[in-house]
Amino acid sequence: MTALTGLRVVELSNERCAFAGKLLADMGAEVILVEPPGGDITRGFEPFLDDISGPERSLSFWHYNTSKRGLVLNLDTELGRNVLRRIVASADVLLESESPTRLDSLGIAPRSLRVGHEELITISMAPFMREGPRADEEATDLTLLAGGGPAWSCGYDDHSLPPIRGGGNQGYHTGCHYAVMALLVALVSRDETGVGQHIDVDMHAAQNVTTEAGSYQWLVAEETVQRQTGRHAGVNPTPPTQVQCSDGRWVNTGVPARRGSDYQRVMDWLEEVGLAGEFPEMILLQMGAEHDHLGIDQVTTDSVIREIFQAARDAIVLLAASMPADEFFHSAQERGFQVGIIYSPEEVMEDPHFKARGFPTEVQHPELDRSFTYSGAPYRFSSTPWAISSRAPLLGEHADEILSKVDYGDDEIANLREEGVI
Repeated sequence: MTALTGLRVVELSNERCAFAGKLLADMGAEVILVEPPGGDITRGFEPFLDDISGPERSLSFWHYNTSKRGLVLNLDTELGRNVLRRIVASADVLLESESPTRLDSLGIAPRSLRVGHEELITISMAPFMREGPRADEEATDLTLLAGGGPAWSCGYDDHSLPPIRGGGNQGYHTGCHYAVMALLVALVSRDETGVGQHIDVDMHAAQNVTTEAGSYQWLVAEETVQRQTGRHAGVNPTPPTQVQCSDGRWVNTGVPARRGSDYQRVMDWLEEVGLAGEFPEMILLQMGAEHDHLGIDQVTTDSVIREIFQAARDAIVLLAASMPADEFFHSAQERGFQVGIIYSPEEVMEDPHFKARGFPTEVQHPELDRSFTYSGAPYRFSSTPWAISSRAPLLGEHADEILSKVDYGDDEIANLREEGVI
């Protein structure tokens, strides 16, 4: 039994909503991926297996479509639309991020599919809401992150360099997380009322409420936060936190010491590694150890507290620069300091902590007689385990299975193929 066993979802393939469908499928929902003739556009996205292009070789498509079932359906035909209506009538959820104008013109708008099926939950993911004045405006992951605000807060201390979009489709992912959270609430509501809902996700707004203090700082105080290398954007600059260790690797040194016990542990650490004599500000660390708590707000109002804070920063920088990154990371964690190594993607998959949590996940590709390592569970459930149940579907792979479940006979399925519907 998985978290979403028994939930049937119809997903109209689209780059913007693919991650939401993946999250649901890997939690055990039966997600039926409906692709257009020729397949979803993301089948053509690089990189490809062995650098050989092809609709079954896109690593991007593989990642975003694990655990799903696949069906090709020509929605430009009335037969195709009737097939979709029948499949949706058997489902709990419709997930889409299509052009509102297109679906409306085809007579398969989400709300219309709920007529006679009030228990159906429909989710639309549009850049500026499906049912808003900007419904048909196009957007990309880049423009969502830029217009919504997160890109403003990402980049470097050197503001002659432009802002930077975070990689990995973070804009789309943010919208998808809101879609999934809203769906889970809608399912609880349906359990109580028997009635589904239409969920209209504004992906631009999803970015804007994910800017930490950026939006609120402006709304409340009309102040603009500034991007900083490897740390939170702020109205006022804070000291750098990234340090190069003795082996050339970089670490984030985390938040400054705030309690007296923190300062004592810093002093003890300096003594243990023989650096106390090289740190002239030990007296400031001793002063910090005499306080129960030192607040960040005091830094701007009390010059002595500011010097104490800076001394703790300088001590951590000295420690980091004096040893290899792994040694610094583990030593700091053992002492209760929140620091982290700056990993490359491949290093993440080799980290012992991630391995212990089962994050690197082997997925079989029977048609290739090979398995591949995928990114695994974003969360762990104690009783309903997350799992990738299968690799992404081959083009139209599950058409017969899906259609037979909604009472299409073999002859009807064959006719749909002859008509170019599936």
